Amino acid sequence: MNILIKQATVVNTASPYNGKVVDILIERGVITQIKKSITPEKGIKTIEAEGLYVSLGWLDMQVNFCDPGNEHKETLDNGLKTAAKGGFTGVCVMSGTNPPLHNKAQIEYVVNRAKDNLVNVFPIGTISHNREGKDLSEMYDMQLAGAVAFSDYKKAIQDAGLILRALQYSQNINSFIITHADDKTISHGGQMNESVVSTKLGLKGIPALAEELMIQRNLQILEYTSGKIHFPTISTKGSIDLIKKAKANGLNVTCGVAAHNLLLDETELESFDTNYKLNPPLRSKDDVNALKRALENGIIDVVVSDHNPQDIESKDLEFDLADSGIVALQTAFNCLVTAMPKITPEKIGECLAENPRAILGFENNMIKEGQDANLTLFTLTGKTTLSEKDIVSKSKNTPFIGKTLQGKVIGAINNDKIVLN
Repeated sequence: MNILIKQATVVNTASPYNGKVVDILIERGVITQIKKSITPEKGIKTIEAEGLYVSLGWLDMQVNFCDPGNEHKETLDNGLKTAAKGGFTGVCVMSGTNPPLHNKAQIEYVVNRAKDNLVNVFPIGTISHNREGKDLSEMYDMQLAGAVAFSDYKKAIQDAGLILRALQYSQNINSFIITHADDKTISHGGQMNESVVSTKLGLKGIPALAEELMIQRNLQILEYTSGKIHFPTISTKGSIDLIKKAKANGLNVTCGVAAHNLLLDETELESFDTNYKLNPPLRSKDDVNALKRALENGIIDVVVSDHNPQDIESKDLEFDLADSGIVALQTAFNCLVTAMPKITPEKIGECLAENPRAILGFENNMIKEGQDANLTLFTLTGKTTLSEKDIVSKSKNTPFIGKTLQGKVIGAINNDKIVLN
């Protein structure tokens, strides 16, 4: 397919065209021309939009597609369509499946099912066998099958010795560990952030300490073992301070934040809407403001959707019985831009496209002639109102139905395929 992108501002710090308004011609999946103006030939699909930006294709480092095992919530095929609609051309598929992605066969299943799609899939294998937090999984075999890193998804490793061994082993195979931060002995049974709000609502709180204590422990183990660790979704000011100090001390640590944790705070739960029940939970306004500053300052490296589909049987329950999670691939960019209206296009490109690739050790292609077209098109001035019929995901667990958010994803281009909104 031949495509002409008209008058788009390039957002790619490594590109010689960064910040310039250009036309981009794509032929058979390759960028063949970048000029101030290109006259379209007959039969070429032309894309135009006011205030159009083009960046490297966005890569989401944390999604759960529930496949295999919970295909009634989401499937790989449907999840990939959802990602493309949200502007993502790559996703890291987490191990929160049934069975989990804990051996070579499970990784191969994901890789083979995801072939020939616009969205590239990068499986994350488990740290522990069956995500039980006891014995190391078959990490090397999974890496050979295509696993790019290792995580037990939302099951934080409680055994300090297991994290130590995982960090040591991952170094031997040139990989790294992604670990959720939650000390279950402290957060056990918690429903939301521990605060005056949780007391008022009569809901058991999840103290910030549960996250921060686990981060502190894992950072000390990292200092002992060396290696590389990534915290996928931090949510508290204390966590930011710990990671900032660790980076200053030269530890190989990176972190991310869920886009909705930048926009929403704990007061949303006063409605008892279970779509606001998340893990990590929505925190205080002070925490939210600290997260925004940390993203601006580069302490937080990436923004993720933390896409976690839940069917109606998992959400339409009493609050304490409902599962945590949100379908977020289609709204992640909008949450980011709405939460941070002064965010620059360059920062968007960094936290959604360039930094995820750097953390994963991928080559950061640049937007220039001769490169494969792996691109996301977006505007900051447009607005998006999500209706239930717009949701591509099989599950509808989002609080954003009927709400207008800032920014608009125009489309995604990759692997000689295109999806336009």
